[in-house]
Amino acid sequence: MEAIHIPWLLKLPEQTNEIQVNELIAGLETLTPVRGRLKVRHQGNYLEVSAQAETIITLTCHRCLQQYNHRLKLDASELVWLDESANQPDDGPLERETALDDLVETLPPQGYFQPDTWLYEQLCLAIPPRQLCDQQCPGIQVTDTESASPTDRRWEALEALKRQLPG
Repeated sequence: MEAIHIPWLLKLPEQTNEIQVNELIAGLETLTPVRGRLKVRHQGNYLEVSAQAETIITLTCHRCLQQYNHRLKLDASELVWLDESANQPDDGPLERETALDDLVETLPPQGYFQPDTWLYEQLCLAIPPRQLCDQQCPGIQVTDTESASPTDRRWEALEALKRQLPG
């Protein structure tokens, strides 16, 4: 996907650019291309960005460590404020309190919007934090280590030492 020059959006009908997405996103390992649509609308002092997309990714179950395929669906929207001071070096103190209003994305009004970067970030945020192959996944099956004899000869010295200890 090519970068969108923000002033160019003002020349489009309804100041809107709609992109049909059907490609692999760099840095995101997926089994299928990301398919869907992304819409960028210029609203004067901000961009209204929205996307509906889906792809299939391979995840590792946090309980049993088996890999499984997961359909990743995205339905996201965000306001990106246009501000002349965006991308300027921050010469403020290293530690400071940040107001909740400052936690917004900003771009310079004469700059570029990177749709592939935005889509990558939104898809990464959509990956489930709790990755389970199945809700009833029993996890890793642990065998009784007391009854099992060590299969690696390097552990025999430790087993002999354990037998010498009282208890």
